[in-house]
Amino acid sequence: MQDNPQLKKSLDLVEKVLSKNDKEAIKIREFFDSKGILGLNLMSSPGSGKTTTLEQLALRKPFAFNVVEGDLETENDANKLRGKGIEAIQIQTGSACHLDAFMISNALSQMHFEGIDVCFVENIGNLVCPASYDVGTHYNIVLLSVTEGDDKVEKYPVMFKEADLVIVSKCDLIEHFDFEPSLVLERARKLNPKVEMIELSSKSGEGFDKLISWINQRRKK
Repeated sequence: MQDNPQLKKSLDLVEKVLSKNDKEAIKIREFFDSKGILGLNLMSSPGSGKTTTLEQLALRKPFAFNVVEGDLETENDANKLRGKGIEAIQIQTGSACHLDAFMISNALSQMHFEGIDVCFVENIGNLVCPASYDVGTHYNIVLLSVTEGDDKVEKYPVMFKEADLVIVSKCDLIEHFDFEPSLVLERARKLNPKVEMIELSSKSGEGFDKLISWINQRRKK
């Protein structure tokens, strides 16, 4: 098989981009550490419940948090959070399917951190691209809604390999779908043996005490 010089150039470029991104991500973590702030990256496909989960946390007020909000277009989700009294900076990426560390750095420079305990990065709704980019947070949380099916772990392994916590969202609908949470955890732990899972419902409130406990435990580390 002949070498493809164009492919090599493309791979070299990707490697350089990721290297620069990783260096910027380290700076972001150092910033969070200097402020005593926990950084959490929320990833999922569109409509899995990332914003709704944050809205529910805002109502419960277990800790003070702000949000970097990523979307291709509009400030809809950021406005929802602002309506709950949460500072939210919107990043509109246009056609880019993920956030990167440089976007986060720019957003953080516009935010206030006095009295803040946790900073959430709500990534672009996509189960592919966001997993490849370190955005400077301490942990990755992946939401998988019951309506998407329990086979997504096998279909999108890179995303779930990077997850520290998997949230099975919309679990109040589980009786209406062929969805086995135990299979999700089993498959996720084949990719990452340390991953944890919480079943969550913004409608019934199920799982929020566990989620808050999970976050608070990591705030104290």
